[in-house]
Amino acid sequence: MNPTWISALDKPSNPQPQESSTERSDGTVGNAVSIVMVTYYTGPVLFEAIEAVLSQDGLYELILVDNGNPPEVVAQIERRTAKNDRLIRRSGHGNIGFAAGCNLGAKSAHAEHLFLLNPDCILPPGSLRVLLKEGIGRPRPWMLGGRLMNPDGSEQRGARREILTPWIAFVETFRIDRLASDHPYFKHFNRNASLVPTETTSVPVISGACMMLPTEDYWAFGGMDAGYFVHVEDIDFCHRFRKGGGGIFFVPHVAVLHLRSTSMTSPLFIEWHKTRGFIRYFRKNFSGIYPPLFLQLVNVGILGRFAWKAGSLLARGLFDGLVRKKRNRELLFRG
Repeated sequence: MNPTWISALDKPSNPQPQESSTERSDGTVGNAVSIVMVTYYTGPVLFEAIEAVLSQDGLYELILVDNGNPPEVVAQIERRTAKNDRLIRRSGHGNIGFAAGCNLGAKSAHAEHLFLLNPDCILPPGSLRVLLKEGIGRPRPWMLGGRLMNPDGSEQRGARREILTPWIAFVETFRIDRLASDHPYFKHFNRNASLVPTETTSVPVISGACMMLPTEDYWAFGGMDAGYFVHVEDIDFCHRFRKGGGGIFFVPHVAVLHLRSTSMTSPLFIEWHKTRGFIRYFRKNFSGIYPPLFLQLVNVGILGRFAWKAGSLLARGLFDGLVRKKRNRELLFRG
């Protein structure tokens, strides 16, 4: 089995390498990072994430793109911005989505390096300095991502991934990997189940939840595609970055706690935009490379996955509602 279109990707160009100028003559690293954090009803973890960032060596500024938060949260943010001139809030634009929010924050960035960080990510002490030193002297363009961790200490999906092709999506959607899990044509998109490398390693895709690169290179590749609302925009950006000759690296010794699902956003809303994102990604990047009928089959699988997820979420909501109703009736009769 070896259809040529499974791995038919455009070859990357080879731009003239440039060296990062972060390191000073005395060997130290300056305050060279602008962190952009896009928040929407994130919850209490937002303030823990902010404090972890503001304590970092190497930070120039934290740009908080406020897509929407309760008044009491906004008031707390404003109190912090009044006390710390490195914390900057951008607001008044409404919920424009994650990709557009990243671009909005990046337009305000003044530092040499840009770091996209989710508002539910807790950055360990010294992380910026480690990442900066990983970038020093590395041929540009480069991009670095840390290791995303669950609260139980296990590695999350997403921090290191394969190139997302329609074939990989087809294999994972229809679970064809069960036929021969070790076969190279049936590899998984996420690498978190494989052994963690001991050194910084080149990978095809990292997560937009924790992504650092030179600010100039972010814009050289057009920034995030605002046609994605939430999810898949980082996969698309890595695809363009890699095709343009950029190096993408996973830094395993920067372990970032990612709490996830802290936002009040409806899970159904998220799943729908993720579904739209995958369909957009494949149409944008693989039309003319894969057979149209195969792409349509992949889309059917993606939509089927959404229907299954939506049904599960609705059934769970109905079940929880019935349980609450039963408990209320029991309390009424006891009274």
